[in-house]
Amino acid sequence: MNDDQLLRFSRQIMLPQVDVEGQQKLLAAHVLIIGAGGLGSPASMYLTAAGVGKITLYDNDTVDLSNLQRQIAHHTADIGANKAFSTLSTLKNLNPGTEVSAFSKRVEGQELLDAVLNADIVLDCSDNFTTRFAINRACVTHQKPLVSGAAIRFEGQISTFTPGRDNSPCYNCLYSDTGEELQNCATNGVIAPITGIIGSLQALEAIKLIAGIGKTLTGRLLLIDGLTMEWTEMKLRKNPNCPTCS
Repeated sequence: MNDDQLLRFSRQIMLPQVDVEGQQKLLAAHVLIIGAGGLGSPASMYLTAAGVGKITLYDNDTVDLSNLQRQIAHHTADIGANKAFSTLSTLKNLNPGTEVSAFSKRVEGQELLDAVLNADIVLDCSDNFTTRFAINRACVTHQKPLVSGAAIRFEGQISTFTPGRDNSPCYNCLYSDTGEELQNCATNGVIAPITGIIGSLQALEAIKLIAGIGKTLTGRLLLIDGLTMEWTEMKLRKNPNCPTCS
C-alpha cells in the first residue's frame, strides 16, 4: 500500500481484526454485484469506500425518478441512464483506486457462470426469483460465497451461503424454485432506509468473508422488521434433497 491508501483506510487498518494484512486482502479482492438498485447501491458504495480492489456490476435497468428515493448511487441527472453505468460513475468519484467494470445487461447462462468463476464473492442484489436461483446455481457450481439480501415494505432479510464450507445450505434450500415470483417494490412499496440497512449488511458480510474475520451468516437467516425494530434470526439447515446442492 502507498501512503494515500494507508491514510484513506487508516480507520479500518487500526482495527486489530483487519490490520494491514486484512486491508491488503480487500485490495486484492474481486466482488461481483448483480443489481445496482436499492441494495446494490449501498453495498457497492461501502465496498468501494472500504477498498475492495475490483468490483463488477451487472444491471440492465435504467434510472427512473421513482428509484431516487432509495437507490442512493444514482442522482437526478442520471435519470434515463443505465444503473450499472450510473453506479460506476458514483464509485469512481468515491474511490478512484477501485477498478469497476459495469455491464448494462442481464447476466445469464455461460456469461453468469464465467462472471461468478472470476469473482471471489458474489452479492445478489437482484429483485426476482429467476435471477436469484440462477446466481445460486452458479455459486454452487463454482463453490463461491454468496451474500443474498432482500427488502420490501418495512422488512428486510439477509443470509450468506458458502457452498462446500461449514455444511452450508444454499438459496434453494431456503426457497423452492417452484414457488411464486418474489413480490417487488414496484407493486408493494418499500421504505428507503431498509434497503440501505440490508445493502450495508451485505457489504459487511463480504468484508468479513474477504478478510476471514468474525462469524458470518452462513446457516442463518437474519430478518428485520423496521416498524418494530425487531431482529429475528432463523437457523438454516442444508436440505439433503435440494435440487441444486444436494
